[in-house]
Amino acid sequence: SLLHFGSHVFYLGQKGWPKRSCPTGVFLLDLKNDDLKLRPTTFTNDSCYLPPLRHPAVCSFSASQGGEITQYLIHGGKTPNNEISHKLYIMTMVFTVNKRFSLCCTEKDLAGDVPEARYGHSMNVVFSRGKTAVVMFGGRSYLPLNQRTTENWNNVIDCEPLVYLIDLQFGCSTSFNLRELQDGLSFHVSLARNDTVYIFGGHSLGNNFRPPNVYKIKVDLPLGSPAVSCTVINSKLSFSSSIVTQTSPDEFVIVG
Repeated sequence: SLLHFGSHVFYLGQKGWPKRSCPTGVFLLDLKNDDLKLRPTTFTNDSCYLPPLRHPAVCSFSASQGGEITQYLIHGGKTPNNEISHKLYIMTMVFTVNKRFSLCCTEKDLAGDVPEARYGHSMNVVFSRGKTAVVMFGGRSYLPLNQRTTENWNNVIDCEPLVYLIDLQFGCSTSFNLRELQDGLSFHVSLARNDTVYIFGGHSLGNNFRPPNVYKIKVDLPLGSPAVSCTVINSKLSFSSSIVTQTSPDEFVIVG
């Protein structure tokens, strides 16, 4: 994954290099004179430990719609020990008086319907009625402990097709069971615009199916309880393990 703070781009997910001190696996992409180098990144003293993670859900967060990116949210993923993380991290950039910069990583505690440990899922930020919320969906996890045997100890299954709505200010998570989402999904492509998240393709492990649908998840954040709805749009294309980037307010590019 790539984290983009202003003119600085960081690479997240590398396990680290031999004889190099970078246990978190976060590197600065330094491009000078057509020469690209990966440089270890320093963290502030009050940062928590961020393990190298494979296939976490990563999304950017800004205080206002279309504003400058101030934070990145990182959830789940596989650790180097092949464990699946359930933690939610918040990554910010901190500048010192001499214009040097460091990254600050903090762990965010959640309450309510807390998402289980997973990887291969998606996370997006939506804006509605002047409020923001995080939408999380999909992913895979290990079999529950009471179902594991020696033969299937590392077997993975689809997470339940629940949509999680997370309020970062209060750390409250609420799950929604939508009838349009019947199968678990992972490694799909997701993008957000205003109050809506679009989910393309992906893979359902339970039935080995790649749905050619677009799921349009709309979030309404009134003063009372939030509302989440889903519309299924028929499509002829199914994207799995692809890369998506936003090139303008109304245009996204999907590669792969």
